[in-house]
Amino acid sequence: MKASVPLYQQVKQHVLDLIASGALKPGERAPSEPELVRALGVARMTANRALNELRDEGVITRRAGSGSYVAPPRAAGALLALRDIAEELAGGAAPHRMQVLSHGAITASARAATLFAAEPGLTLVRVVVRHLRGAEPLLIEDRLIDPALAPGAGEADFSGMTTYAFLTRAAPLQDVEHTVRAINAGPVLARQLSLPPGAACLEIRRRTWSAGRIASAARLTYAGERYELTGHPARPPEGNEP
Repeated sequence: MKASVPLYQQVKQHVLDLIASGALKPGERAPSEPELVRALGVARMTANRALNELRDEGVITRRAGSGSYVAPPRAAGALLALRDIAEELAGGAAPHRMQVLSHGAITASARAATLFAAEPGLTLVRVVVRHLRGAEPLLIEDRLIDPALAPGAGEADFSGMTTYAFLTRAAPLQDVEHTVRAINAGPVLARQLSLPPGAACLEIRRRTWSAGRIASAARLTYAGERYELTGHPARPPEGNEP
């Protein structure tokens, strides 16, 4: 066990490594608290915290009297299907363009580390990209990437390749989480999106998982007057209409 990493985090990583390697598959029983205590030499309280956090993160399910099981990957909702912004904007009257506003390695703050279920001090790559349709700004993408899961994130050219395309190759998607809310543009965001201060915007916060770990956390802020979410749910079978 590594002295510099909290024991419960090491227990979590042990389980995540078993899942990533294929030793544990969706639906299979995960190690129990007593098994983790024996295998890793940790206290039962430590094993319990690790399993509870893995449950809260959607990695496992815990069933009273039965044990813990590897959870299946969660599906994204129809309105928030994970798509490349380049694909969304393809075929419009004006071409999709990207401008990199900032790109480089950072040391994770306490807040950023929480997004990755890690301790502060983790090295992350932050990239901020302005997406335009022709000359019109549409979206500000502010993304953090774990370079340990997505090697090359610090050197990639995100003016010519979307982060979606990069992550699809470097850290294949296992799971995704979305949070959506309406916000008003502050002075910086208004300037970046060429909007008046206070203008309505749509904010989507997205985290993606790969190999059982959080690979990226993004804040995607759309100019509200220039973007809409569209879904087309499948027609229910005849006789099963709501």
